[in-house]
Amino acid sequence: MPVTLHINGRDEEINAAGQDNLRSALRNAGYVSVRFGSHSGETGAAAILLDGRLVSADTLLVGQAVGHRLDTVEGLDAPVGSLHPLQQAFIETGAIQSGYSTPAMILAAKALLDRNPEPTESEVRDALSGILCRETGYLRPVQAVLRAAAILRGEQPPSFPPEVVDVGYLVTVFPNDDDGTLGDGDDLDVPEPPDRPGEGLFGARTETQTHTAIILHSGPTPETSVVGKPETKVDAVKLAKGNPAFVDDIEMRGMLHARLLTSPHAHARIIDIDDSEARALPGVRAIIHYKNIERVKYASGGQSYPNPPPYDQVSFDNKVRYVGDRVAAVAADTLEIAEAALKLIRVEYDVLPAVFDEREAILPDAPVIHDEADTEGIHDAAHNLVHHIHAEKGEVDKGFAQADHVFERSYYVHQVQQVPIEPHIAISWWDADERLVIRTSTQVPFHVRRMVAPLLGLPVRRIRVIKPRIGGGFGVKQEMLIEDIVGHLTIATGRPVRLELTRSEEFYSSRTRHPETITYKTGVMADGTLHSMEMKVLGNTGAYGTHGLTVLTVSGLRGLSSYNCEHRRFDCKVVYTNLPVPGAYRGYGGPQALFALESHIDEIAHALGMDPIALRRKNWVQAGDTLPMAVLLGEGEKETVVEAPVILSCGLDECFSQGMAAIGWERKQEPGWHTVPNKPHLRRGLGAAMCMHGTAIPGLDMGGAAIKINDDGSFNVTVGATDLGTGSDTILGQMAAEVLGVPLADVIIYSSDTDMTPFDTGAYASSTTYISGTAVTRAAEQLADQIRERAALIMGLDDWRDIRLEDRRAIAPDGQSVTMERIALHSLHQQDQRQLMATASYVSSASPPPFAGQFAEVEVDIETGQVTVTKLVMAVDAGMPINPLTASGQVEGGMVQALGYGHCEEMAYDEQGRMVNAALGPYHIYRADEMPELKAILVQTHEPTGPFGAKAIAEIPKDGVAPAIANAVFDATGVRIRRIPFTPPRVYDALRGA
Repeated sequence: MPVTLHINGRDEEINAAGQDNLRSALRNAGYVSVRFGSHSGETGAAAILLDGRLVSADTLLVGQAVGHRLDTVEGLDAPVGSLHPLQQAFIETGAIQSGYSTPAMILAAKALLDRNPEPTESEVRDALSGILCRETGYLRPVQAVLRAAAILRGEQPPSFPPEVVDVGYLVTVFPNDDDGTLGDGDDLDVPEPPDRPGEGLFGARTETQTHTAIILHSGPTPETSVVGKPETKVDAVKLAKGNPAFVDDIEMRGMLHARLLTSPHAHARIIDIDDSEARALPGVRAIIHYKNIERVKYASGGQSYPNPPPYDQVSFDNKVRYVGDRVAAVAADTLEIAEAALKLIRVEYDVLPAVFDEREAILPDAPVIHDEADTEGIHDAAHNLVHHIHAEKGEVDKGFAQADHVFERSYYVHQVQQVPIEPHIAISWWDADERLVIRTSTQVPFHVRRMVAPLLGLPVRRIRVIKPRIGGGFGVKQEMLIEDIVGHLTIATGRPVRLELTRSEEFYSSRTRHPETITYKTGVMADGTLHSMEMKVLGNTGAYGTHGLTVLTVSGLRGLSSYNCEHRRFDCKVVYTNLPVPGAYRGYGGPQALFALESHIDEIAHALGMDPIALRRKNWVQAGDTLPMAVLLGEGEKETVVEAPVILSCGLDECFSQGMAAIGWERKQEPGWHTVPNKPHLRRGLGAAMCMHGTAIPGLDMGGAAIKINDDGSFNVTVGATDLGTGSDTILGQMAAEVLGVPLADVIIYSSDTDMTPFDTGAYASSTTYISGTAVTRAAEQLADQIRERAALIMGLDDWRDIRLEDRRAIAPDGQSVTMERIALHSLHQQDQRQLMATASYVSSASPPPFAGQFAEVEVDIETGQVTVTKLVMAVDAGMPINPLTASGQVEGGMVQALGYGHCEEMAYDEQGRMVNAALGPYHIYRADEMPELKAILVQTHEPTGPFGAKAIAEIPKDGVAPAIANAVFDATGVRIRRIPFTPPRVYDALRGA
């Protein structure tokens, strides 16, 4: 029976019963800004205003809303075609990344400003504390609210520009050899940078291998019109208004709802499944499991062809290997019927012994997790050893013997979940041509299409994958995870099928970060020079090997490349256990390695009586140094790097100078600073970490782009690149606009549709700006030449090469010009007609590293073990920031994710392998009112191989926070803790043990 609700100022009759969930009812009525994050409301994504008060529609029934005033973002007071000041402020400050929770934040802010037009920052943070954000670090949403409040009061709003520091010189590397190649005989010449006499490029410079000559060019960065400017995101308006943008924001006639039946056991064989009672339930349309789905082996990691081994999964198996593993799936007319059907499926299990610790899993008597005969590519299945990775440069053992000091320590990093506020969701259907369409929240649409095809028994040409906006990815959606399930169900029923994971399923049935036990053994000379280093890793890949080979390989690459060292060795065992499956997570092996490495370097410095930053500075890599481990530790088993890369740009010295100044590093030396006046139980400390990451996977990552001109002189850009909320659509548009001489508003970008856009490997490995950006730039340059030729034809010029494009015009050297619109109309309609368009693609043999200095300030309660992080500062060299607004937002949000990793997030299990905190709250992520002070500094250098001098920035913010906190806790207490997170019991025990 229809129910009347008062929504956004008017009465509306909706099709719902009084006992229906209010969020679902509002979404069914078209209010798609009210979004699912969890059934119990912890995320706040389903926030609405009820009589002006912020509440969660997740936890309300329709009947409870009858007779009350409901407001959603769709009803914000603003003239037609314009924006409310709050929406405008969120756009202008860069407060929107994925935008999934933006409508909820805007409503929380509106409720605050309606009752308090002049709030303090603390009051704003309190108002936003019920809306969880995994992307922004909350800094910019807070700034947006303060800005909107000033505007609504009629005052001049505050500005919050991103901080960009230009180092004042560009680094260019030239080979000395006559043949133009880089060789061991090349000289290293480092002139002093301008205006910094006597300092040398990197302060206290160390000797490096002589491969290149480096020349510093003073002078400003090349002037640009669009690139390097804080443009607002191209998708910001629709996200601020709560317009349909995400997977679930469509209506499909006859759509079925799917639910998963997952294993309650960590390790068991399925003896039988009886689904007869469930099939008899009215409204159930299909049930799938191992008895009716073909057994096709695959590896689910969203990586390039061929996927790294082992192919150890099938859609549904007769053995389950962790609590949360797939058993069956149901499609039914309603979600409620599907859930009822799950309870009617009878599964007979033979429960087997389980093992959860990677150290125990390789013991002789450990249960064998993969004993099936049809999986290939496992290194030693009988001992649960998925891979054994070994690489050595030099003679490590000889190096230990030569060293004056040898230090050996072990470190442990734990399992955490990415926690996108939008869980995994996919919808599939047959289109009019009987091709299967999968609309999915994925980072890798092209990989999904290729990987799902054999599982469904369809050729790739009969599958289309569409990626709309994503409500957070962070690597967890770099996987073909649920798309095969909806595909199988659509094939079985002939109808559209929707599957969305619950919050608890997102924790234990999707993907996580790999736990690792890391042991460093380092030989050091008396002057602090690192001489020999061994990194041993035992990596836990859970029940399946997806990403295990590549994540652990990257751990070795990151852990043995940041510092120059003559002898290096990596020895790694990747181990199966009965834990939920780790996969890709932002940083991809780097955060694990850097926690151990940067803690270890700090320990060495203190043991030697050296300043920890001086020790780092003495040994860290610099422009002109090579990265020899990159040759030995390529992308899994693929030889993607054949020659040791040379670092061509490095702003580490400036990163540390800026970061130390911003954190107040000199306070460490002030007498009494480590104690807090009148609080004898508190101790203060400062810590630092050096970070180096990568930019794309060399020789493997590829992106394509196509650009065409429209009648009015605007441009369509199509790319396969996947925008996760990072702003990649915006920065790719900026690059095209810069080359074509038009404002960003004249560029319409469409991405991530396997039918409509060029191929792209996907959003991972910090590749989009560098790889897809170069493809866009090259396509734009080709098109720009076509435009110049057409302009010369119109203006009667013989030579078009000196025509410049700017201000929507083609301008000849003699001053005459034609507009882009005239050029478009002339080419499309008037003379020698043709479509002006161009395509390009790019794959790079280089992977230029971004660098950063990460700093943390903490207070430690020595009576309880509580660690409070009071300030985080990160200064990042990512080359030229294409968009400083989105770039600084990436740093801020990444630091907060990393803060959770080091400080409070942890997946906890009982003795049977069941996750005991598979809900937000028990699994704690930071809220707006819990945040430390954040500061992101962009140190602008110029990377000669990157588009407009750019390098990557998205992942490096994850690398340094945990070790910086560890080093700060040591500075505060004198106690070294080698395991994260720094929870009160762990810190308390360490303090007592000391």
